[in-house]
Amino acid sequence: MRIGIVILPDERWSVAGRRWQRAEEYGFDHAWTYDHIGWRDLVDGPWFDAVPTLTAAAMVTRRIQLGTYVASPNFRHPVPFVRSALTLDDISQGRLLLGVGAGGTGHDTSVLGGPVLPPRERVDRFAEFLEITGQLLNTDHVSYQGQYYTAVDARNRPGPTRKPRTPLLVAAAGPRSLKLAARHGDGWITYGDAAAEGTEEWWTALARQRDRFEAALAETGRDPATVSRYLTLDSAPGAPMSSADAFTDATSRAAELGFTDVVGHWPRASGWYAGSEKTLETVAGLLPKLRKI
Repeated sequence: MRIGIVILPDERWSVAGRRWQRAEEYGFDHAWTYDHIGWRDLVDGPWFDAVPTLTAAAMVTRRIQLGTYVASPNFRHPVPFVRSALTLDDISQGRLLLGVGAGGTGHDTSVLGGPVLPPRERVDRFAEFLEITGQLLNTDHVSYQGQYYTAVDARNRPGPTRKPRTPLLVAAAGPRSLKLAARHGDGWITYGDAAAEGTEEWWTALARQRDRFEAALAETGRDPATVSRYLTLDSAPGAPMSSADAFTDATSRAAELGFTDVVGHWPRASGWYAGSEKTLETVAGLLPKLRKI
C-alpha cells in the first residue's frame, strides 16, 4: 500500500512550502493539490493555481511524487495542459502523477461564463480530453478534431521523463467514466459513492464500484495488476484522519478491496478537512506499518 496526502492550495507559499517539505520528510509516497480556479465555499480565497504550486513543490522536494487531484476539462484544454504537465515532469525529474477527471459544476464553470454541461455531455467532453491527452503523452505531432477539442499538429517534445509516459490517473465513478478509466488510465482514482449513507453502505457501494471497474478492465483485455487504484479516504464516513486508528482501519479496508494507494488530506484548522496536525504526525509515524497492509 502506498499512502498519499492532499495539500489544498489555500495558503501562501510561506506556509504551504513547508507543508510540502514535511510531507516528504514524513515519508508519504505522493502529495497532491486540487486543480480549480476556486473551490466550493473556499472560492473567496486565498486560493492558488495547481501548476505553479506543484512546480514550487518540485523545487523544495526530491523524492515524493507530486500530482493533480484532479485536473479537468472545465477550464483546461489538453494541448496546453500537457505542455504544462511535461514541464512539471521535467522539473520534478519524473515525479509527476497526472490525475484528471470529467469536471463538475460550480465556480470553475460559472466564472468563465460558459454553459453548464449536463452529466452525459461532460463525459463526452472528458472522452475527447483523455484521447488527446493520452496521445500527447505518448507521441509527437498529434492532430485531432472533435466536438469539444481540436488539435493541429500538437507537439510533445522532449516527451515525458518517466517512461513509457507520465502516469495518467483517471477519476471515475459512473459506468461510462469507469470504462474511460479502464481504457485510458494508468490508474483509477475514486472518491467512493457520495450518495451512500453511513459507513457500511459507503464501503459496500465502493465494492460495487470496484467490481464495475474490474469488469471494464476485462472488456478492454487489460491485466488488472498493471493498473493502480487510488482511494480518497476522506470521502468515507467517519473522518479517517480523525485518529490513527480510524486511518489504519480505513487503509485496511481499502487494501481488502484491492486498492494500491490511499490518499488523505492535510488537516485544516476549520471547515473542509478540519483536524489536528498532531494526528497527521501520528499517522505519518505509522507509514512503515501501513505500507505492509
